[in-house]
Amino acid sequence: MSGTHPGADPVGELFARRTDPVLDLAGQAEDVARACHAMAVRFHRGGKLVVFGNGGPSTDAQHVAVEFVHPVIVGKRALPAISLTADVATVTGVANREGLAEVFAHQLRFLADPVDIALGISSDGNCENVLRGLEVATELGLLTIALTGGDGGRIAGTPGLDHVLVARSADPRVVKEVHVTTYHVLWELVHVFFEQPGVLAPEVVA
Repeated sequence: MSGTHPGADPVGELFARRTDPVLDLAGQAEDVARACHAMAVRFHRGGKLVVFGNGGPSTDAQHVAVEFVHPVIVGKRALPAISLTADVATVTGVANREGLAEVFAHQLRFLADPVDIALGISSDGNCENVLRGLEVATELGLLTIALTGGDGGRIAGTPGLDHVLVARSADPRVVKEVHVTTYHVLWELVHVFFEQPGVLAPEVVA
């Protein structure tokens, strides 16, 4: 390409940067499937999905919630989900009085039930408020799932979390892309489990 050094391939490098993280996600297929089955069981028992993220992942949280509540695939069942980042008044009110680190933990204490699912998203695995949210969710008995990036950060090392899925890249843009793929797979596999007779309960769940 014009303007590059001889032998340089910026386009190839751009795509190559994304190859290993995606292959690594594929290598986590069994962990992803286990997380999805656990989610489907919780939904089947009447639970809801509670999603949260800080900064850029806050928009991912809202994306995940709407995917479950209003599926883009016609004919797929809607499942209850809420994003803890969507209510600006609540987030800023809690942050003002309790501190930013408690914005998700505080909401979980009042909005979540033990049968629910907590999904925390952090690009580097070190977001304090996501970590606190997952810790409180664990204390309350929720199923806990974390999507992190890099080496997993502090969240990956937190004891008691049920499922931690890591987008192994130091590039936050790549982490974002892998997270989008991951939660689309979560959505799809949850529905696969709902559609298989006897997987969640003796009767057919459709």
